[in-house]
Amino acid sequence: MNPLKRIRRFAAVLPGMAGALVAFGATPALAMREPPPGSGSGVSTSPAGTTAPVEVHTVVVGGMPGWQVALIAIVAALLAATVAVLLDRARRSRRKAIAAAA
Repeated sequence: MNPLKRIRRFAAVLPGMAGALVAFGATPALAMREPPPGSGSGVSTSPAGTTAPVEVHTVVVGGMPGWQVALIAIVAALLAATVAVLLDRARRSRRKAIAAAA
């Protein structure tokens, strides 16, 4: 096998593996909702030993409007389609050049 093909394949797989490692490494930290016991979270306890209920305030201000989400999705789809077409045309022209040379 050509050494350049191995290097190219390794270069293509490496970012995917790094992304998977980051995703799986961040998942447990993001999934944790309560601090571990004894971490000094500052929640006061009642004399009976139970924790006081925590008030949750919903954040209404902020976020991203739906049209911006839709616009990002459309642009990403168009960009992916453009890259796919360009790669297909480059591969097709290379195959024709190789076939003509043979």
